[in-house]
Amino acid sequence: MPLPKIATPTYELELPSTQKKIRYRPFLVKEEKVLIIAMESEDQKQITTAIKNVIGNCILSRGIKVDQLSTFDIEYLFLNIRGKSVGESVEVLITCPDDGETQVPVTIDLDDIKVQTDSNHTRDIVLDENLRMRMKYPSLDEFIKSNFSIDGSMGVDESFQLIASCVEQIYNEEESWSASDCTKKEMLAFIEELSTKQFKEIETFFETMPKLSHTIKVKNPNTEIESEVVLEGLSSFFA
Repeated sequence: MPLPKIATPTYELELPSTQKKIRYRPFLVKEEKVLIIAMESEDQKQITTAIKNVIGNCILSRGIKVDQLSTFDIEYLFLNIRGKSVGESVEVLITCPDDGETQVPVTIDLDDIKVQTDSNHTRDIVLDENLRMRMKYPSLDEFIKSNFSIDGSMGVDESFQLIASCVEQIYNEEESWSASDCTKKEMLAFIEELSTKQFKEIETFFETMPKLSHTIKVKNPNTEIESEVVLEGLSSFFA
């Protein structure tokens, strides 16, 4: 006689990038094991890949492709799945900024962590009087590829590759050129022809892009100095 099936609860949330509602479930013990192994590896790429795979398993809504979700969607999804799975709070060790050494444990309520959006952020970049460039947010795969090279840094070539992968279209009032109709070589050549000022506008797009962020106050027990610390990115909250 087979063992009974355990009912798994389901939840709903809105994706920050699209406000589309999706259904999801908590992760299971076998998935938690994958996350623990990844965390113990202290390999950021392995941790991020594990999180992506677990999220893919936990999303119940059809038509959601994890590989195409933005990085901040992935981060927000993971935190919510984690909260419903193993607890609504997480304890992280914070290094006090005043001495750069003392670590203090801080408990954070996951419901307080939100995706922050810069009011000046825009996906449409003005290139000249007529021409505009519309950007799209980097997917997790693009983010991993660009940020987790062998030496842990991102070079000039990787930066340009990331930018090229995030161009959605170039357009004016009369016509548009979709990035999907161009080769990567063509797009890279187009970007290399931009002026320094135009390129700076692209950098601003990435700098002001929505991000998972939470500000906490931490008091150094040795100096009694209280400081504010901003936590950003999924690695800051992974526990």
